[in-house]
Amino acid sequence: MKNELFVIERTYSAPIERVWLAITKKEQMKKWYFDIAEFRAEIGFEFQFYGGPPEKQYLHLCKIIEVIEYKKLAYSWRYDGYEGNSIVAFELSEEGNSTHVKLSHANLETFPISNPDFAKENFAAGWTDIIGRSLKEFVESSSNS
Repeated sequence: MKNELFVIERTYSAPIERVWLAITKKEQMKKWYFDIAEFRAEIGFEFQFYGGPPEKQYLHLCKIIEVIEYKKLAYSWRYDGYEGNSIVAFELSEEGNSTHVKLSHANLETFPISNPDFAKENFAAGWTDIIGRSLKEFVESSSNS
C-alpha cells in the first residue's frame, strides 16, 4: 500500500508572525479552521474537535508531535472509533513580506477505505478550501494586525 500524501502550497501577503499565530492560537484558529476547545503549540499536547460533512461529524483526536517556532507545526490526526493515524504538518517560510505555507497530510491510506468520507479527494477538497481560501482570507485581512 503506497503512502497517501496530500500537499498544498500557497503564499500569503502576510508576515510569518501573523500566519504562525493563526495556526497556533485557538482564538484565531476558530475564525478560519475549527472551533478547538484547547490548543497549545507544545509537543505532546493533545486536542480534539468535530468536523466532517454536515450529515456526519467526526471527533478528530490530535497530538502535537513537532514545533519549530515560526517554521513548522505538526500533529497526528485520527478519528475516534476508527482505525488509522495520519500526520498533518504546516511548514512556513518567509518570502519578503509574504509567507509561504506548505501543508502536508500524510498516511491517509491508514483510514478505512470502506468509508467514503476518508477518501483522499475529500481531504484534498477540505484542505484546498481551508488553506486556499479560509487561512488566506484570515491572515490577509487588515483586522488581524
